[in-house]
Amino acid sequence: MTAPDLEGARGASRKGRAFLNPDGSVAGQSFRALWRLMREARAPRWARPAPGSAFAPPEPPPPGHAAVTFLGHASFLIRLHGGPTLITDPIWSERCSPLPFLGPKRVRPPGLAFEALPRIDAVLLSHNHYDHCDIPTLKRLQRRDTPRILTGLSNAGLLRRHGLRDVVELDWWQAAPLPGGVGARFTPARHFAARGLHDRARTLWGGFALETAAGGRLYFMGDSGWGAHFAEIGRRLGPFDLALIPIGAYEPRWFMDVVHIDPEEAVRAFRDLRARRALAMHFGTFQLTREPIDEPERRLAAARAAMGIPESAFRAPGCGETVLVPLALA
Repeated sequence: MTAPDLEGARGASRKGRAFLNPDGSVAGQSFRALWRLMREARAPRWARPAPGSAFAPPEPPPPGHAAVTFLGHASFLIRLHGGPTLITDPIWSERCSPLPFLGPKRVRPPGLAFEALPRIDAVLLSHNHYDHCDIPTLKRLQRRDTPRILTGLSNAGLLRRHGLRDVVELDWWQAAPLPGGVGARFTPARHFAARGLHDRARTLWGGFALETAAGGRLYFMGDSGWGAHFAEIGRRLGPFDLALIPIGAYEPRWFMDVVHIDPEEAVRAFRDLRARRALAMHFGTFQLTREPIDEPERRLAAARAAMGIPESAFRAPGCGETVLVPLALA
């Protein structure tokens, strides 16, 4: 693996017990802003979309490639030739909520049945929000495969309370080895973490940059608002053969812009990250915010066209679709 340029890179800072964003800002919105949001009129609920084309189950990738399967929301199955099989932020639950009968309910089924998943070597867990850290799914994976879980600082306590023992906590820019000579490095994001009213920003959030032994590079953003950290990640760890970038959950902007990018910012991030190719995520599965279900994909297409980027370079995959990614030498 090549040595990244980490001179001057800083891990996460704290204010008291709370982590701060890369720019030093307090994570997330205030309770006053949340109260204003709750008083505003809500958008109509998403209708369940018509079923899309069925995709064939993913095959192992050929030499020099990664096979990346979009499972819905922020969940991807990543298979690296001669390396590990990974999954990002897995969720098979019907709701992303602390309660099984209340909260955002999925409108699309997962791209693969849980039973159809190959053996998972490691889970890349970006942060502890319910739509990214789904304890029932993680426990199913633990019972079946006992995968290692890579995540941000201070998340191990929650996971170990649920019987998940093989947990590696990482600070921003810190790396951990995976089988087959693959390295996973935790990267900064502008977001926040919480699972209740009293644990705001007590655990760290971020994304993951992967590098294979031959120099192939992939990036999984997790959740993030806009910031200079995208260009820093691209400079230090790029260029990336593939970036997995969120395009949804962004309205209203006055509230969501500090935690989620919109489609136009997603295209700017694609450029800043120095990605050769990108797949969209975090859209069309759970209604977390107020934009219509089809708007993120339409706005992605318009933003891409405005910047002269071809559809083949950055598109929204079908749920269950597998994309073969050539891994270029760095």
